[in-house]
Parts: sequence; structure tokens; C-alpha cells
Amino acid sequence: MVINNSHEKLWAMLAAERKVSTETIQNKIAHHLEYTLGKHKFNTTEEDVYKATSYAVRDVIIDRFNDTQETYRKKNPKRVYYLSLEFLLGRTLTNSMINMGIFDLVDEALKNFGYDINKIEEYEHDAGLGNGGLGRLAACFMDSLSTLELPGFGYGLRYEYGIFNQHIENGLQIEKPDHWLSEGNPWELHRVDVIYNVFFYGHVENKVSPTGRIVAKWFPTESVQAVAYDYPIPGYNTTTTNNLRLWSARSSQEFNFDYFNHGDYLKAVEDKQKSENISKVLYPNDKTEQGKILRLKQQYLMASASLQDIVHRYKRDHKTFDHFHEKATIQLNDTHPSISIPELMRILIDIENLEWDPAWEICTKVFAYTNHTVLPEALETWNVSLIEHLLPRHMQIIYEINHRFIEQAKQIPDLSEEDLSRMSIIMEGGDKKVRMANLAIIGSFSVNGVAALHTELLKSLVFPGFYKISKEKFNNKTNGITHRRFLIKANPRLTSLIHSKIGVDFVHDLNRLKDLEAYAEDREFQDSWQKIKTQNKEVIAKIILDTSGVKVDTNSIFDVQIKRFHEYKRQLLNILHVVGLYTRIQQNPALEIVPRTFIFGGKAAPGYFMAKLIIRFINAVADVVNNDKNVDGRIKVVFLPNYRVSLAEKIFPASDLSEQISTAGTEASGTGNMKFALNGALTVGTLDGANIEMMEEVGEENFYIFGLKTEEVMEWKKNGYHPASEIHKNAELQRVFTLIREGYFANGNRDVFMPIHDNLYYDDVYMLLADYDSYAKVQSRISTDFLNRESWNKKSILNVARMGKFSSDRTILEYARDIWKVEKLHISKPTQLHKIN
Repeated sequence: MVINNSHEKLWAMLAAERKVSTETIQNKIAHHLEYTLGKHKFNTTEEDVYKATSYAVRDVIIDRFNDTQETYRKKNPKRVYYLSLEFLLGRTLTNSMINMGIFDLVDEALKNFGYDINKIEEYEHDAGLGNGGLGRLAACFMDSLSTLELPGFGYGLRYEYGIFNQHIENGLQIEKPDHWLSEGNPWELHRVDVIYNVFFYGHVENKVSPTGRIVAKWFPTESVQAVAYDYPIPGYNTTTTNNLRLWSARSSQEFNFDYFNHGDYLKAVEDKQKSENISKVLYPNDKTEQGKILRLKQQYLMASASLQDIVHRYKRDHKTFDHFHEKATIQLNDTHPSISIPELMRILIDIENLEWDPAWEICTKVFAYTNHTVLPEALETWNVSLIEHLLPRHMQIIYEINHRFIEQAKQIPDLSEEDLSRMSIIMEGGDKKVRMANLAIIGSFSVNGVAALHTELLKSLVFPGFYKISKEKFNNKTNGITHRRFLIKANPRLTSLIHSKIGVDFVHDLNRLKDLEAYAEDREFQDSWQKIKTQNKEVIAKIILDTSGVKVDTNSIFDVQIKRFHEYKRQLLNILHVVGLYTRIQQNPALEIVPRTFIFGGKAAPGYFMAKLIIRFINAVADVVNNDKNVDGRIKVVFLPNYRVSLAEKIFPASDLSEQISTAGTEASGTGNMKFALNGALTVGTLDGANIEMMEEVGEENFYIFGLKTEEVMEWKKNGYHPASEIHKNAELQRVFTLIREGYFANGNRDVFMPIHDNLYYDDVYMLLADYDSYAKVQSRISTDFLNRESWNKKSILNVARMGKFSSDRTILEYARDIWKVEKLHISKPTQLHKIN
């Protein structure tokens, strides 16, 4: 790229104006109010001030973003490309100000204008481009990549509608569109010059090239344009600002004048609407054939556009693909982007004219795959017929990959026919399917789990054949979280207290929290710790009152389970225990119970009947328990609707107890458990996912473990598990099931919650009843322990002090060292540092 003298002068002048101060921030806000938003003093609202402030902060981000991209362009380092169908970003304003060290400057600027920064930030919509832990992990990783000055680039989709807004009406979940872009998005940069064509359908013909080589030619019948929107992600205390590029689908034909001129106005825009539906909604319901097609189109649009972009960037400096693997590692965040493997093969063979073997060698040197599930039913598959119809050339390539792999695997004596069948990309049968996880493993040089137990289960249970022949591929990278969002931003009071004792080094190195151990038994420090917890509980108590009308006791145990609703996460076990407590009070109204507020939150997939019924059951129990005079407020049940990142940031600091109670062997890792513990909540959980490593770090005496272990779950199922027998030998469970069966929580309607009753009584796939007695006993111990506030506070402090391992910075450093081989690239020192008051 040639930069002429005029360009040099222009950029030199802009660089001279970059100094950031309270005055320059004020000027930027005023400028954007008038010239970007077109406002004046008579019609300016607080929401306008939020937008103008965001644009002012974005100006600072773009300065650093441009410096970063210029350095990458000059130095041409190896980059990691992180492909994820989800990025659950939440809000950007405050996190960006903290990372860039300008929070205090912006706070002062707004105060000078007469505005409260805490009120202003509430106008920001959550960027809900994810469904749960997978998307939030991706967002944390982007933050850490920039903070650690690692050359990184994220790719995803710019959904017009994010994860739905959840309303609760008569106890039922009602899904409403989340039009998060309705007021515009000041954080994105629309790259009108970055557009790639993505193709679908058609047929493939084999032709002979002038050199005598047989080549496949795909003749697609539908094309869509992928348009780039860039979302700069600033790091903490560094200039490095990496890019998250989100693709939006746009029709290659905006408008059909022929149809319009003949009066068919709907048909005139039909193609445009069909094309743009691809990036319209996060995770369309795939219960229908059209839903499946749309979902696969989403995955391919993201994969194809991203790979075209990566290849385009590489070819600016290289004439061959000999060094591609030295300049790029492509990390697949779960199987959603795994269609990228045949897509890269298509690009290399059909467009770049490489032979199969060198193209495959390149593929298997650049792709790395992160698995996020141990549940066989959750491993993604697509019907062969669907891929053949939508992406015929890719299905040919998948068949060829599989054929070559199976032929090689047959030469390995240790593999049985059953092993080969399980390892095949193609699942044979009446309705043949493509196993996307198998495709990802075969096409990648690295396969990692996200917690130690999870990785061992991948090796021994989920993919034993692959591990047998490719042990070197498998490795563990335990998940982590960005403490800059989930401690510093979410819990400024606690952050300030920690800073007063151990300084600020923990912000960049979470292991420095270990220094807090010296204060674990300090009564004065404990008193301050508990006071902050109470203040945070008062904040969430007001939110509960405003959203649900329930008044809660801030002196009670705030017992919290907030996460995506799924049967294996066992929100149902939690609410069954609440009903069990309720039956105890029914039997003895004078029973002494340590007051407890049970707080639930989370969304169920729109098509997931049982998860939605569990939400309804929780709300039904809440309605009965909260209004029973005999209970007298000793227990309260609250369901907080529309769980999202910004709400979670208020819940974590207020929590006393964190419920991490999935069936052992079902949760890959979990990251909510880490966010709770980082804010001083104690964990009650099974030996599942990252719970195990958390317990090892904080100490078993500071952790509440219950339930069957993974091997015990397997043994019980192998020997024949009979859930009804667990009910018959437990009097409390008998009372609970009687209430459900008699319609006690449904105004006498026996049918409403019978599916829950029967599901547990006859099947209980996730073994709630097998763990119920152990769970009830540990909950009793928790109540007793909570009364000893000195001991409880000590446990809380030690939980925080020992959370250093669970920073996403540590996770990303391990990825960079062990998998990506990406090195730190320092750009320059920032001019401001975030002050912790």
C-alpha cells in the first residue's frame, strides 16, 4: 500500500490531536451531540448524552485501533483467527473506558455537564450476540488477546436480532425480539469496502484443465454478499486494540425493477429479504427444514467470508501458500465453524489450483478445534442430503476427506470396525448424517477440552478412537474469565477494598490476589468485606422489587442459579429442594430456618419444551411460597427475567451462594462458577467441569461438594437406575412429588406439571433424585455455616484470593504458547492508566 505525501500530512495532523484529557473528552462529547447526532440544548436527552459519550470514547479506541492495524500491516506477524458463531459482548462503554484508562476522565467530563455516568451507561443495549457461556467465553478471549498484546482477529455474525428478550407472563417464558440495533450501534465500523460473495445450491461438474488436471467446477444458483462490520476491542493498559469482524448478509440484488414495474411489489424485494434473513436472528429454531437450512447458511456465510478475508490478507504479502501456516492459526470455537475445513480446501483446490495433498497439509496445519460438550446428543450433525443440496461441492470434499482418512485408519491394527464406524465423518443409516465434530478433529492439528475432567472424558468416552491414533492432538485449556469486566467493572466497591490492601497489580495479573490471604482472618477487613456484600445485595434487592414486586431480606442467604436453562444444569433439582423446604414448613410452621432468597435467571431455547416448563414451575412455586403466611418470608423464590450480561454484572457481586449443580460428567467447564467465586460467593456443586479445579485451588474446606462422581453416575446407569425407588425411600421427596402430582402449584390442575413428574419418576436421565439426599444435606450444612459470619467471610475472602488461575489471560497465554505459536507484539504505551479509588 502506497501512502502519498498528502496522506502523511493528514495523519500527522490527526496524531497531534490525540492527547486525551477531561477537556478533550468534553469537547468530543459536545461535538458528537451537535454534529453526529444533530442535537441542540433544547432537545438533548440522557440517551443522546450516552450516544455522544460512546462516540467520544470510540474516537479514543479508533486512535489505538489504527495504530494496532498499522503495526500489524508493517510487521506482518502470525495471527490467530478466532471463529465463533457467538460473541456475547454485553455492554461496551464502561469496559472500554476502564481498559483504556479514561474512566475517571469521562466520569469527570460528564459530572461537569451535570450527568451521572452510572445512569448514562444504563442506556446502552447489551450486544446479545450469544446464547450463554460459549459466546461469553469468546468475548473474554478477545479482551485477553488485546490485553496480552497478541495479534488476534475475531470473526462472527452481526445478528440483527440477538438472543431474544425474555418476558414472563403468567409464569411462562415469552420470547420477544431483541432488536439491539434499533437505536444504532456507536461501537461498530461499517466497512462498505469489505464485501465478499458467498454462494449456495447449484451443481458440480468435473472438467479437464489445460494442464490435463481434472478439476471440479461448482455452478451455484444463489449468491449473497457478506458485508463487514468491525468492532474494535481495546486491551487493558496497552495500545493494542484487536478487531472483531462481524458479517452481515446482504442481497447481491437489492431490487428487481422488472417485478416492481409489473406491480408485484413484494416479489421485487423478496430476494433481498431472503438473503438478509441469514444474519437476521441468532440461532433460528431448527425444528423445521427451513430452520435447518437457515442455520447451516449462517455457519457457511461466516466461514466463507472469514476465510476469503484471511486468504486475501495473506496474499497481500505472499505469492504462494507455502507459509500460510506460519502466518495464521484458525481456532474453531466448537463445531459451528467447522464447515471452514472443506471451504478452505475448496478455495485452495478450486480457486488457487493446489493439488489435494498440499492443500490438505495446509489445512491440517492451520485449524485447531475447541470442543465444548461431552453430551453425545449435543454433538452437531447435519443431514448429508441437506449439505448436498445447499453446498454440493463441500459435500464432495467431505466425502473425499472421510474416504482418505478411513483408508489410512484401516492400516492401524489397534482399531476395530466399531472404532472406524464411530470415527467416520459420515454416520451411516437410513438418513445419513455428517458428524461435524469428527470433521473438525480430522481436519485440525489440535483438539482441546475446556476443563481437566472434560478433556479426559473426550479422550476416554467421546472420541476414544481419535485419541488412540492421535494422542498428540489432544490437550486441555481450562476456561477463564476476564476479571476486568467481572470484578473491576462489576464490583467497584470490592475492587477498591482489594486495592487498598494489595495494590493494583492484580488487575493485570490475577494471581496477585493471593496476597489477600493475609487478610482472611482480619476482623476489620472482614467487616468491610461483609459491608460491601450487603451494599451489593441492596442493589439487586431493588432490581428484584422493581421487576418482580417481591421484597427480599438482604440479611438472608442470596442463593443464586443463573445460567442457560437445560435439564443437565439441573435448575429442577434446586427448585425441588425449595419445595422440600416448603413441605418442612407445612409440617412444622414454627420450624427454624436460616432465611434464604433463591434467585433464578436464564433463558430456555424457544423450542425446548421441558426447559420452558421448568421455568414455569419455578415461577409457580415462587407464587405459592412467597404468598404463604406460614412461610413468613423465611424463604423467598425469585425469577429474574431476561438474564443478560449487564444484569449478571449486578447479580454476581450480590451473591452469597453459587449453584453449580450439573450432573457429574455433563458440564464441559462452566464459567459462571468462576465469576461468582471471584466476587466472593461460595460454591455448592458437583465434581463436574471446572468445579473440580476450582475446589483444588480454593480448598475443599471452602467449597460445598455433593452428589455422585462421574464414574459413579456411569456405574449406576450401567447397573440399572430406578428413580422411583429413590422417591420411595425418601419421605421428603414423597411429599414433593405428591404436591406436583396433585397440581398444588397449578391451582389444582394436575396436568400442567405432570410431564416434570413423569420425566423424573420414570427416567430421570440427569439423576436428580439420586443426588437429592446429598444435596439436601449439604444445603443444611450451608445454612448452619452461614450463621458463623466470621468463618463464612474467611471462606469468601479465600475464594477470591485463590481465583488467579481462572483468568482468561492465563487461558489465552496457554493457547498462544501450546497451540497457536503466536508471539506478543508490543505497540506503544498508552497515555492513561485506570485509577482504582
